[in-house]
Amino acid sequence: MILYIQDLLDAGTLSAVQERLASQAFDDGAASAGWAAKPVKRNEQARDDKTRAAIVRLVEERLRAHPLFASAALPKRFPRILINRYGPGMHYGSHMDDAVIHGQRTDLSFTLGLTPAEDYEGGELVLEDSTGDRAWKVDAGDLLLYPTTYLHRVEAVRTGQRMAVVGWVRSLVRRSEQREILLDLDTALRTEFDAHGKTEQFDRLSRSRNNLLRLWLED
Repeated sequence: MILYIQDLLDAGTLSAVQERLASQAFDDGAASAGWAAKPVKRNEQARDDKTRAAIVRLVEERLRAHPLFASAALPKRFPRILINRYGPGMHYGSHMDDAVIHGQRTDLSFTLGLTPAEDYEGGELVLEDSTGDRAWKVDAGDLLLYPTTYLHRVEAVRTGQRMAVVGWVRSLVRRSEQREILLDLDTALRTEFDAHGKTEQFDRLSRSRNNLLRLWLED
């Protein structure tokens, strides 16, 4: 399941983050890459300081509070959240993210755009699988959520600058197909409640989703 969530960050929060990052120091992004990905990683990442830590905390709060993200990802922990930057010529070649980061399994990855898509050329995030490549240019404030099982790459930025928050999710539910079923049920029961209130049909849907959570949850 791949989700593109628009406006995960509201305009005010996005502006505040962009303003903080205007004077942020950045280092070579290869420092955080695994041994196999290091040779193909050509970007920069925000230095680990108080400003970066405050932005990461804010982003995590917004992620946990967003109904669609919370329902789709069922986050238990965020093993790592980074802020990266790509200038002209920078890219990240095809790679697989580590299955374990800081002792936590990585189930989902996300990219949260911080730069308006029209402000740079290139820089698409490309997911690779047997059906072919799929490319996204994630706009400022929007988020792409996808299983960490994909080979992926970031195309070279040709002009401008691309900045984003990237991170990984340790989900309460390991399997992608199970998370998708739970999201479908959550969407259906919310639709039923909004249209008709707490009906018998709502109760059936709620019972099914909660009992599946009991079967599949890893606490």
